[in-house]
Amino acid sequence: MTEQTTRSQELIARRKAAVPNGVGMFNYATAAKASGATITDEDGRELIDFAGGIGVVNAGHCPPPVVKAIQEQAAKFLHVSFNVASYEPYIALCEKLNALLPHGGPTKTMLVNTGAEAVENAIKIARQATKRSGVLCFTDAFHGRTMMAMTLTSKVGYKPDCGPFAPEVYRTQYPNFFRYGAGRSEAEFVQAELHRLEELSHNTVDPKQLACVIIELVQGEGGFNVAPKAYVEGLRKWCDAHGILLIFDEVQAGFGRTGAWSAYAHFGVIPDLSTWAKSLGSGMPIGCVMGKAEIMDKAAPSSIGGTYIGNPVSCAAALATLNYMEEIDINAKGRHVGEVIRKRFEKMKAKHHCIGDVRGLGAMMAMEFNVQRDPLRPDADTCTKLMNACAKRDLVVITAGTDKNVIRVLSPLVISDELLNKGLDIMEEELDKIVAQ
Repeated sequence: MTEQTTRSQELIARRKAAVPNGVGMFNYATAAKASGATITDEDGRELIDFAGGIGVVNAGHCPPPVVKAIQEQAAKFLHVSFNVASYEPYIALCEKLNALLPHGGPTKTMLVNTGAEAVENAIKIARQATKRSGVLCFTDAFHGRTMMAMTLTSKVGYKPDCGPFAPEVYRTQYPNFFRYGAGRSEAEFVQAELHRLEELSHNTVDPKQLACVIIELVQGEGGFNVAPKAYVEGLRKWCDAHGILLIFDEVQAGFGRTGAWSAYAHFGVIPDLSTWAKSLGSGMPIGCVMGKAEIMDKAAPSSIGGTYIGNPVSCAAALATLNYMEEIDINAKGRHVGEVIRKRFEKMKAKHHCIGDVRGLGAMMAMEFNVQRDPLRPDADTCTKLMNACAKRDLVVITAGTDKNVIRVLSPLVISDELLNKGLDIMEEELDKIVAQ
């Protein structure tokens, strides 16, 4: 390292030399340690974290009860494989999740390592339960990067030259009211979108061939688009009418992010199956598939799972995380953080015509940049400039949206009002400068 090169710059140079370019790098931040809602980089600079490890640290970086649980379990055993020897942390976590997120009756849970694994296994369970093969997904969806998950993921830029993709996957338009409302009321828009499902029955796929529909009630990578409640209710009825299982992908939306344990709590609609990960383990790799017990039990022995599912250290971390979330009322924190962000984003929108929409649910908040607020003219340039300007002032933010024209906030929900407003001040000040130029 020379005097002109910082430790962070040196680390990034080493990364470029050792790690494939295909592994995404959203900005040039580094991390030496983290606590609460801040990251300390390799040069000792304290960064305000508005990315939260892409929605993974709702309970903050390194919550003390979680760190303690990890240390205690690591001293007992690291791995035996749940397929070989049953252990209490796995079972206790499933019991905890079944109690927190019942699926309309007896509920069962299987643990995995990631959100993508959860999606892969949910599709396998749905196919076995229905004896059908078709899967319906949506535009702007993101469900992961393994082969089935990547097939379900909408954005072409995430999967160049990766095909052929999984067969029997069909896609329809996500009910994005901002983009496609075209001056109609939300009720009129929803009616038209539900009619689209009926048309799909005639020109895309016979519903009797569909095992399941998978949807994010609040799209993550897609730009925090929120499905209208009436559409979700209509989708549930359509699935029931045709014997199709309904899967909610809650990987990014779960565990307090929307101001509730689940996004579906806001819609009054119960899924047959659901997928979870991210903030479940405060950063430890763990995810799960949950569902109605009679459906979950349709999977044949050894047809789901894997060597590392429900790693005991990750299970201990997840149990401690959920208990800590209950103790601090993570859902109330999600609602409060979301209100603060929404008010500031609305203020920015009132000042700048480059902001077309402010939207989200709870603390899953975003603003979309468009040319003169035209929903069909995305403005990725302003969005990228804002992200980079914030980075120069030690605020870590990331973009979203198929066109990369959405700024999203996924800060830890334990963030203080002082730090939250400091970050929002930076964002507003930098946007003012960009627009002035």
